[in-house]
Amino acid sequence: KQKANSSNESLSTCQTYTKKKHLLKAENSQEVPAINGNRDVVKAKPTNKMDSGSAKDSPSLAKPKSKKVATDKNLNGTKSNGKGCKEKKKNGNILKEKGDIKHKRRKAEEHAEQQPKEAEIWFDDVDPKDIEAAIGPEAAKIARRNLGLETGQSGQSVEQVLVKEKASEGLTRAVAMDCEMVGVGPKGEDSIVARVSIVNQFGKCIYDKYVKPTEEVTDYRTAVSGIRPENISTGEDFKTVQKEVADILNGRILVGHALRNDLKVLFLDHPKKKIRDTQRYKPFRQRVKNSRPSLKLLCERLLNVQVQTSEHCSIQDAQAAMRLYTLEKKKWEAALKSKSNNKNCK
Repeated sequence: KQKANSSNESLSTCQTYTKKKHLLKAENSQEVPAINGNRDVVKAKPTNKMDSGSAKDSPSLAKPKSKKVATDKNLNGTKSNGKGCKEKKKNGNILKEKGDIKHKRRKAEEHAEQQPKEAEIWFDDVDPKDIEAAIGPEAAKIARRNLGLETGQSGQSVEQVLVKEKASEGLTRAVAMDCEMVGVGPKGEDSIVARVSIVNQFGKCIYDKYVKPTEEVTDYRTAVSGIRPENISTGEDFKTVQKEVADILNGRILVGHALRNDLKVLFLDHPKKKIRDTQRYKPFRQRVKNSRPSLKLLCERLLNVQVQTSEHCSIQDAQAAMRLYTLEKKKWEAALKSKSNNKNCK
């Protein structure tokens, strides 16, 4: 019995040792016993490595297919994503381009081919910025050159900038006036009219007369006025000039610079709603940052021309005022009309 018990204990110990050996071997080789009780084992795949075909072999690991946005292929290889944009591949990247860009480019090319001739563009009532927006930069460049606004422009004389060469020489709806004055009184501080000049809307002179003095002149102010004794000694009678000027101005828009002084020496009045004074026009004052800008300053900044460099000329001063007015005419008149309508509504 002792031998039998000893033999059974040895067998049990041997079986236990064998089982432990198999278990250790299974752990080292990552073998898992089959569920059905067979002694065969199934090798488990390493969890830290995946071969290239694992996604196909294991459907549960494959990612679900995302929904594709419906696209329409065009003949040129671009795709439309249904949002009014086009997608084009370039160097592996997708570039989006708005559908109307090509249309704009085509329009720009058409404008470039149909550039207007220089002779067809002049300054009447048109701001170069408006020309650029409507026609294009080339047309605006021509307009600025005609206006003397182009940077570095020196080919045109002051007269070419201020006067339209081929234009009517008669009366127009708007006229510009300027007067030259001389001094009277003990110190020559008071003023009387010595010359009156009027130009039409195109800068053409329609009236220019020297005026015979009504008082003794104590200061001819020649350095500024350009008036000399011989000019006014044979001049027109004041009353005649006054009447002729009044007839011209009647019912017309009167343009000028500091017109209050000109009307004062002529002893004339003019309806306020028909006066266009370049010194008092607010947008001009804002542009040059001056509450009472001189005509010379306005011409330098806005027309790029030099006036009143020596003795003044009433014809040129009237032309300069008219040129400033025609440059801004549309906006100026629209602002006055709007102001008038607002008053009527009240």
